[in-house]
Amino acid sequence: MITSPARSGPDAHQEWWRGAVIYQIYPRSFADTNGDGIGDLKGITAHLDHVASLGVDAVWISPFYPSPMKDFGYDVADYCDVDPVFGTLADFDALLAKAHALGLRIILDQVWSHTSDQHPWFQASRQDRTNAFADWYVWADAKADGSPPNNWQSVFGGPGWTWDARRGQYYQHNFLAEQPQLNGRHPAVQEALLAVGKFWLDRGVDGFRLDAVNFMIGDPGLRSNPPLPPGGKRTRPFDFQDKIHNQSSPDILPFLERVRALTDSYNARFTVAEVAGDHAAREMKQYTADARRLNSAYGFLYLYAERLTADLIAAGAEMWPGAEGEGWPSWTFSNHDAPRAVTRWAEGRDERRLAEMLMLLLVCLRGNVFVYYGEELGLPQGEVPFERLVDPEAIANWPQTLGRDGARTPMPWKADAPFAGFSTVEPWLPIDARHPALAVDVQEADPTSMQHATRRILALRRAHPALRGDMTVLTTEPLLIFSREGGGETLLAVFNLGHEPQTWEQPEGYTVIDAVYMGEANTLPPLGGVLLRKQLG
Repeated sequence: MITSPARSGPDAHQEWWRGAVIYQIYPRSFADTNGDGIGDLKGITAHLDHVASLGVDAVWISPFYPSPMKDFGYDVADYCDVDPVFGTLADFDALLAKAHALGLRIILDQVWSHTSDQHPWFQASRQDRTNAFADWYVWADAKADGSPPNNWQSVFGGPGWTWDARRGQYYQHNFLAEQPQLNGRHPAVQEALLAVGKFWLDRGVDGFRLDAVNFMIGDPGLRSNPPLPPGGKRTRPFDFQDKIHNQSSPDILPFLERVRALTDSYNARFTVAEVAGDHAAREMKQYTADARRLNSAYGFLYLYAERLTADLIAAGAEMWPGAEGEGWPSWTFSNHDAPRAVTRWAEGRDERRLAEMLMLLLVCLRGNVFVYYGEELGLPQGEVPFERLVDPEAIANWPQTLGRDGARTPMPWKADAPFAGFSTVEPWLPIDARHPALAVDVQEADPTSMQHATRRILALRRAHPALRGDMTVLTTEPLLIFSREGGGETLLAVFNLGHEPQTWEQPEGYTVIDAVYMGEANTLPPLGGVLLRKQLG
């Protein structure tokens, strides 16, 4: 499979975020400083030196706002404060100050598609049909037989509608019933959300990740979704529908332009959209087009892939060819919504080797890089017994999927400390028995560790401008080979994603600048990867 070059554009190196490495922290699981078994903002602050030592450019922090925690922070009850379990606004200000002193930028999650049902906006909206907040959420009358107004399904299973007796109507929710859908097309709602953004920008944050942004506005006529053709993995009713009416509205685009105008009114701010769904490739392009919308977007091409193949990497490159007016991609192999890639893609192979190869591959892709906490340690998916599951999606789909809890287990800091140094008490999720041996202190003392390999690999992004430049996939069989060009240099990346050694000869005129598991001469073993630079002159 051959792809055309992906172009970066003439201003490729003018924005700090273009090609940046961003480290994601899930705050509940990073470090607990007050002994309640839950990570907090002070815990993040205490370990920012570790994060900075990896050589990343920014930190994305998942929600820490006041919340009933039905979806562990993605059900927001107040957009402009800190939940007491995580600390205070003063704790956040201290975190931000330390991050900036270390040269790290801070990116916050903004969950603007829905709120908690405990948010004051919804509490007012549900009282009657005439109050000032009555139309801030998506409400609809029942059908004549009392059933929901259409066939929309929830991501977490079951109908995407819940009856509310006070209003005598259904309210929509794309996720949990406790996460009612905001009416994103309402002018007052848009103004309120932009005011939230301004609150955090004024506080000094460096940008936003917009959660589930393609769910923000649905079809005003509430038309039912058509079915998808047979085939594919289906574990939920949601998977049977082509979600063209409860998400993906073109009316989202003008709002994103307003978000971009807001962030551009501050200096050097960054916005990235999370875009899931069957039409993610198209929507990511739309949401980042023409320098008028968001700076970047990422989807679930790799996050939900059960196998890593060269064709999958080529497909990602083809999605972003660098056409005129095109936005800029972001990529991640693991995050809080997907099982860790080391476990998903190992297929019986050595997980330590896989972890290092994946880090090099991720850094070599064209786009921003998201590194999920623990990836620098090579953490495998945590094993969480059914009785310890807390994630509603994991519980609903058990045992058909690995679930999200296993990707959210606590960060191991000290191998010999109670609970691997995460907390002094039993954490909210259990410590996997394999994780203490991979703790930060153990790996810091071992120069051959994954942690040291991560620092070495991430440093390539700053050392080689070509890794922020163009990408051309040259071949996918039997090896994945692609070039990177920019800043006056040419790099060649070669990876063996398979299970068997492959014959390979280093091309003339190139020197190796990084490699993982090169093997014998003229052979690249499974999980081997090589990055070469064309000699000048």
